[in-house]
Amino acid sequence: MDTPNKAHRPPVDVKGAAVYTGFGEGYLNKLRCTGGGPVYIKRNGTIRYDLDDLDAWLSAGKVRSTSEVAA
Repeated sequence: MDTPNKAHRPPVDVKGAAVYTGFGEGYLNKLRCTGGGPVYIKRNGTIRYDLDDLDAWLSAGKVRSTSEVAA
C-alpha cells in the first residue's frame, strides 16, 4: 500500500549509505556482521539500505548529554 504524499526514495548501496550517514563503508560492513547497525536489504548478494531505515537508525542514536545512553 503506497502512501500518496510520500516521495519514493530508492534504496542505496553501502557506498551511498556511507555518504548519507557520514560513517565509513568499512564501519557499516562491520556493523552488518556484529549487529547494532541499520537494517538492510540483501538480494542476490547485493546489500541495499532504505533511506527511511537509515534515518531511523541515526535518530535512535540521539542523546541529550554524555551521561545519557542511546536507546
